[in-house]
Amino acid sequence: MGENPVRICDTILRDAHQSLLATRMRTDDMLPIAEKLDQVGYWSVEMWGGATFDSAMRFLNEDPWERIRKLKARMPNTPFQMLLRGQNVVGYKHYPDDVLERFVVNAHENGIEVFRVFDALNDVRNMRRAMEVVKREGAHAQGAICYTISPVHNVDSFVEMARVLEGMGADTICIKDMAGLLSPYVAHELVGRLKDEIQVPIHLHTHYTSGMAMAAVLKAVEAAVDIVDTAISALAMVTSQPPTETLVRILQESPRDTGLDLALLAEISHYFSEVRKRYAAFESGMRGVDVNVLQFQIPGGMLSNLVSQLREQGAENRYAEVLAEVPRVREELGYPPLVTPSSQIVGTQATLNVILGERYKVIPAEVKNYVRGYYGRPPAEIDGEVRRKAIGDEEPIDCRPADLIPPGMEQARTEIGDLAESEEDVISYALFPQVARPFLERRQHGTGGKEALVAAVAALLVQRLECRPAAVAENAAAPASPWKTAWRPQRGRWASLLEGAGGTR
Repeated sequence: MGENPVRICDTILRDAHQSLLATRMRTDDMLPIAEKLDQVGYWSVEMWGGATFDSAMRFLNEDPWERIRKLKARMPNTPFQMLLRGQNVVGYKHYPDDVLERFVVNAHENGIEVFRVFDALNDVRNMRRAMEVVKREGAHAQGAICYTISPVHNVDSFVEMARVLEGMGADTICIKDMAGLLSPYVAHELVGRLKDEIQVPIHLHTHYTSGMAMAAVLKAVEAAVDIVDTAISALAMVTSQPPTETLVRILQESPRDTGLDLALLAEISHYFSEVRKRYAAFESGMRGVDVNVLQFQIPGGMLSNLVSQLREQGAENRYAEVLAEVPRVREELGYPPLVTPSSQIVGTQATLNVILGERYKVIPAEVKNYVRGYYGRPPAEIDGEVRRKAIGDEEPIDCRPADLIPPGMEQARTEIGDLAESEEDVISYALFPQVARPFLERRQHGTGGKEALVAAVAALLVQRLECRPAAVAENAAAPASPWKTAWRPQRGRWASLLEGAGGTR
């Protein structure tokens, strides 16, 4: 090990398979290698949060809370890390403070030790409550900055946000580069500035989508970054993270040698190479670097799934038009970083603008709520004409959105009734009522196996039917919870976008 070793967070149990395998890896495929993972000596293993929570119930017929407990029983020595979407928790809308609080408390009690907290708009108001509860519970609060490029985002603005997060009690600061936009020399400058001006350790998360990830990591290492995210090579690169083994080998001849055992890592990689074959049906089809992310700033998962969406509508020939429309919509909506849920908001509106032949002819409820301020404060002013089309003369809110949301735990407890066998069940229902109820009903009835497979297939078919063009006007006009629109991302195909992977997602 070097004099000042780089610490490694491996994403193999969360972001890696969310980015490459549509978040479909089952707990049973993680458990056989868990003891080997525990021997590596990682700073942490990211194994929960993001899209894994609802995907477990929706597609795998698994209790997401049980995953933590089962893995922790075999990995007692490795800190478990999760991705927490601030006030969005692990969902796609803002939740009441009491739901957020109970989620954090129970996640920590079950075994989560590091909470990476971010907000899609970099609105720290939406991160504050989560970080307060994490700190109160004695867990590690990591404040994340969503890295993006725009006229209103720069190194100075990111450093200022880091100062605010440090003042809020962040134990570490993470640069969250969900689309692989961080170039090597900007990485060096940003990390260097943070190391000069911030007292807590700096953590770098990036994606390989643009092909710059390993170079960016190495320049960040030169600038004294403390921790970096990588993925075991069997599930690395493309829209995932740079490979763990490669970085370990590169740093062996430097003072920043990680000290990790390459032979052990190779054994783990071989295991996941075999596991990956079982999920071939969920591969995105991307095989290498996608330069479109540099031009359009669209995460790789969003790109690949956009093609699938358009193909299903018989509009694949409009792909280039939609690509060009995304940056225009992003600018008009105030340059939000493209990460869950803002990536879906921008992508959906851009697709509608192109397919319907008239810009903003249909504006989904989620876009209107974004303009109203219900997702937080946009980084820049929203275009006045777009605002008028979306909400007319209505004044957007200027408070923290969650201040307007009444408590939700007791209502959830009443609604789910005897189906809930634990506090965790109530939380699952409070977050995803339409997903948790059928899952809890299946559990109560003792169904599984073939029934679970049928449920997963049925869910996918329903999502395909929901994407019919004829449903656009109906869904846009009706009140909807986040992403019950005609063009909502299909979870099976847009999973990497959902974390901004490639995410957040």
